[in-house]
Amino acid sequence: MSDANATEMVMILDRSGSMGGLESDVIGGFNAMVEKQRKQEGKAYLTTILFSGKSFCLHDRLDIGKVPLMTGDTYTVGGCTALCDAIGDAIRHIETVHRYVRPEDVPARCVFIIMTDGLENASHRYTADEVRLMIEEKKHEKGWDFLFLGANMDAVETAKSYGIDAGGAVDFDCDEDGVRVSYDTLNEALTTYREAPPTGAVFEDGSWSEKIRQNHRRRVRKQ
Repeated sequence: MSDANATEMVMILDRSGSMGGLESDVIGGFNAMVEKQRKQEGKAYLTTILFSGKSFCLHDRLDIGKVPLMTGDTYTVGGCTALCDAIGDAIRHIETVHRYVRPEDVPARCVFIIMTDGLENASHRYTADEVRLMIEEKKHEKGWDFLFLGANMDAVETAKSYGIDAGGAVDFDCDEDGVRVSYDTLNEALTTYREAPPTGAVFEDGSWSEKIRQNHRRRVRKQ
């Protein structure tokens, strides 16, 4: 038994040094997403993990209606990219929370959204193989969903190395327009996800990310 009216959303966001200059775009996109999700029917809980060389939990499973908006004080950049540690810590945290709440209070939907503009280069607690095994286990045993938005890399291949299906991965452009399109698209996808039956395969075919892919292809052709 689980709560069919509730959704667990976990945002894992890059704040390494290479994100410098995009702070206002990330903050604006994130806040617009929060404000829209507040208006949707149903319960939603948001966990926001910011990572560089270390991870920081900005929002710890807050009711979406009570999530403080991000500011220039709470989203600052600098450092390396300990991506595996951020993912591993987030999975373990949500796993622990779900273990100790009543079964009927566990959200029927759970989605992790990973957004990074660089490859792993600083983790020391988890390896890519360990993260892959964790993700595959949660997908198959719990029905959790995972999305991976990557810039300056082959996002699909990188996501596969972590056990994330190709349909859940997309390349985005790490600039003002690319960040805006990514958050707009995520907002639409999360709305659909929350409205769909808990067993619905919302992200499987990759159609959720079509606007991001179109924007990326258009930019590549212009180069």
